[in-house]
Amino acid sequence: MFYDWLLNVLRQEYDLVHIIKESSRSSIRLLRHRKTGKKFILRRLHGSPDVYCQLLKISRANLPDIYEVATQDGETLVLEEYIEGDTLGHLLQGALFSVWETRDIVTQVCQALWVLHSMGAVHRDIKPENIILRGRDAILIDFDAARIHKPTLEAGTQILGTVGFAAPEQYGISQSDPRADIYSLGGLINVMLTGEHPSRCIASGRMGRIVERCTRVNPAKRYKNVLRLMEAF
Repeated sequence: MFYDWLLNVLRQEYDLVHIIKESSRSSIRLLRHRKTGKKFILRRLHGSPDVYCQLLKISRANLPDIYEVATQDGETLVLEEYIEGDTLGHLLQGALFSVWETRDIVTQVCQALWVLHSMGAVHRDIKPENIILRGRDAILIDFDAARIHKPTLEAGTQILGTVGFAAPEQYGISQSDPRADIYSLGGLINVMLTGEHPSRCIASGRMGRIVERCTRVNPAKRYKNVLRLMEAF
């Protein structure tokens, strides 16, 4: 089995640097290849591997490279590129972002999402902690909550996402589609500019109007897709 083979290779050829996250449903570990010294991220998760399998086939700017995906008995192992840099969540602890910086970073996140959405996938967990700045490049990470959109379903089968950024439909109201990520982007823009969720304080001017449209409760009243959002900038 490929899963057992990959697990054996990881044990023989990689060392654990440290555990980044550990829970009953998933774990994230930083590994180092013994011969090359190169670092990698190893994810172990319960749930659908479909989005990771799709990402395995491509290499794009603003997305981490996925090197291996193996599944057995409902558990998935993902070996992926380690992105050196700071998360937006960490950087926001020190200072807010300017309008120009926010446009630049969110545009890059939109470009990453366009790739995902074109594959039929929805990220469903856009937040500052899932975006890493590597120099001036913004990299969207963590696809554990991501799912392939299934238009035939009336509602999501599992509630996933982060409170304050997840769209209302992610709480079982209806099936999440790419417009759920648009909602989360609105929250992200607002937090980058004001440090607050839109329900508490909304950004001023043009960016505030963009946030308002992104975060409308009715998905049909949001931007149709990330290309339309980028045009609004």
